[in-house]
Amino acid sequence: MKRNSVIVALMIVLCWTASIVAVRAGEKSKDTASLAVRNESGKETLISAEAFAKLPRHTLKAKDHAGVLATYEGVSLAELLRVAGVTLGKDLKGPLLANGLVIHAADNYKVVFSLSEIDPANTDNVVLVADRKDGKALDAKEGPYRLVVPHDKRHARWVRQVIDISVQRPVETGIRAK
Repeated sequence: MKRNSVIVALMIVLCWTASIVAVRAGEKSKDTASLAVRNESGKETLISAEAFAKLPRHTLKAKDHAGVLATYEGVSLAELLRVAGVTLGKDLKGPLLANGLVIHAADNYKVVFSLSEIDPANTDNVVLVADRKDGKALDAKEGPYRLVVPHDKRHARWVRQVIDISVQRPVETGIRAK
């Protein structure tokens, strides 16, 4: 039970830390079609809409928030992390597994993933950063980028208007499991 409490506390701290970083990213990025991705060393990669369009594309069908089957197209979240130099695959081990991935939206909504739930070496589930729905560019309410997590039972981590993706290191709480 204490271990679960520590994990929840860690996720809350990660989201709070990410909000500070994201405010900075929102202030400096005037190009709303650009996506900022920060790796575990803090290096930021700004991915323009043109660069995004040239990355390997994926298409998947999933029910949207209204329960309507839609076809989403975009780039896998793992591919965006790879472009930004985030450690994945055989090198994602040890202390790096404690890092969290924070996705931040324009309206300050945030969600957290563990890196291992995104890493293709650990899972067959694809998390998509979509820029198209049913053959059309996402509208201003959803886009320019939307996170699509088809394997989640709830749409709580389907983030619309994604502006920032950041690897966050855990904050030491001083709490140790006995």
